[in-house]
Amino acid sequence: MNDLDEPNRLHSAHVPFRRGNFRKLEWWEPTPARRVRVLAWTCDCQARFYELCQSGGVAFIRRTVQNEGAPEISETHRWRVGQGWETWSALLTGQVR
Repeated sequence: MNDLDEPNRLHSAHVPFRRGNFRKLEWWEPTPARRVRVLAWTCDCQARFYELCQSGGVAFIRRTVQNEGAPEISETHRWRVGQGWETWSALLTGQVR
């Protein structure tokens, strides 16, 4: 048995539909950073996927929309890493978008 026998094992988390009373995140043009570490990510099988990133001791969420031409990339503002993980959890439960 290999990974191709179980295609679901190749998927990461999927972002659920947003809940009725969700908090809206502000999305900005990406800020240049020397080094960015991706801590967690959602599945890129959908047109829109997210990454929790860390750079310079702060965390942010990067959103990528896969368009026909070039992907559209945007980022949230920076938080302390703990708050970044809290926001990431809220994203994965449909509480923010």
